[in-house]
Amino acid sequence: MKKVDLEAHFNTDELIKALYESKNYPRYENDPGTKNLRLWYTADTGEPMGDRLLHRLLDLEEVRLKNMDAVGIDVQCLSMGTPGVERLELTLGAALAKSTNDLLSRAIKKHPDRFIGLATLAPKDARGAADELERTVKDLGFKGWKTNSNYGDSYLDDKRYWPILERAEKLNAFIYLHPTVPAIRELNAYGYALGGPPIVIEVETAMVMMRLVYSGVFDKYPGLKVVLGHLGEGLPFLIKRIDFAYERPWIDPSTRPNLAKRPSQYLRENMYVTTSGNYFNGAFMCTYEAVGIDRILLATDYPYEDSDECIRFIEGLPISQGEKEKIYYLNAKRIGIV
Repeated sequence: MKKVDLEAHFNTDELIKALYESKNYPRYENDPGTKNLRLWYTADTGEPMGDRLLHRLLDLEEVRLKNMDAVGIDVQCLSMGTPGVERLELTLGAALAKSTNDLLSRAIKKHPDRFIGLATLAPKDARGAADELERTVKDLGFKGWKTNSNYGDSYLDDKRYWPILERAEKLNAFIYLHPTVPAIRELNAYGYALGGPPIVIEVETAMVMMRLVYSGVFDKYPGLKVVLGHLGEGLPFLIKRIDFAYERPWIDPSTRPNLAKRPSQYLRENMYVTTSGNYFNGAFMCTYEAVGIDRILLATDYPYEDSDECIRFIEGLPISQGEKEKIYYLNAKRIGIV
């Protein structure tokens, strides 16, 4: 059974160098207490970055391919790991985005049967980013764009970024909306334990997806596809509550969202979700009921997560073999990813 991993990350020496040299956030710096390397997103929140993780992020051959073979992954969809280039100075970010895309293209050409790619973009030059997205899709064969959940001072629903969304729809390129440490300062009050993977990055990413819905972007670009990891960042659990303001205008008609459809319909029509890093049967079955098996795709979040744990989780789910095949490959094939 073919398996396509929709979320696997890499990094580049160029970006690591830029983050070591940065005087602003995000940046690499040793923790003043432990002396261990941290990727500091804010003064409070530093992600642990051991040598093993950095090595695996930089590796696009030996270790990565061995891991794929060991767990039965046929194809990885590669995207730059956090923090990306979105919060870097624009000229530097745009240059790093282009060089990253070119590096990834070379890796794909070397292993065309094992890798596909998602673009790295510097979205604060929206027209330039849209053009770079088009270059990567048309010339390099990439499938879409992986973007982080905030850009320091703004989110993807801001209309300044709509030229990228318009181009993505035109190109039939999907957007992987990926979590990062939140921009809201209060959410970082307890460091990485709160501001990192355990809870808050999912909360902010879910908020950004709902901001996209309420902005009306899916009414304007109905073919736009957005992918969320972690089984939808909690949104399937809230699928009924999301429609509250739309269905109950008697509370105050002016609060009803100005949308063509119920908010939940956009999640069922424009959103896809992946299995990355959320290996709880209850969460899966909630997602399965809320959005349907045709919208769930395989993702391991390599090398941040254990690929073997992901495959074992899916194999143990109380669903049919045909439904597992949809997760592993058929859903990705149906929407043009492979």
